[in-house]
Amino acid sequence: MEHIYGSKDVARAAILVSTTRSREEESALRRQLANDGIITAAVDYGGELMHAAPKVIERAVVASRREGVIGETHHEEGAVAGAAREALAQIFDKALGFNVGGKIGIARHGEHVSVCIFFQVGLLHLNEVAIGLGHRAI
Repeated sequence: MEHIYGSKDVARAAILVSTTRSREEESALRRQLANDGIITAAVDYGGELMHAAPKVIERAVVASRREGVIGETHHEEGAVAGAAREALAQIFDKALGFNVGGKIGIARHGEHVSVCIFFQVGLLHLNEVAIGLGHRAI
């Protein structure tokens, strides 16, 4: 019998995927989560935040479709886009006007989908770190 994971479990999976240090670590984690029935995707991003917001949302949706986290329906794409927008909103004030770089992690189990954005915020050599998390039900 498959374990039913809730929103907290799916959010945790998105956080873990977004904080992996290498593609090898990411792949191993994604395989482990898939064995538990949690489908994940990840994508890197970097750029100036003001111009990055639409691209971050687009990358989250495209990566989710490419990795089979979601299908190509409007409500699935909209759920990922909404969760990505929520995650961005949580870090926007800290990063506005600065360059950001890091990883977007997406996780889904059943009706729960979460997007985590784990970014380094560039300020000369004094980098800040920011994390944002959004969840939607499909």
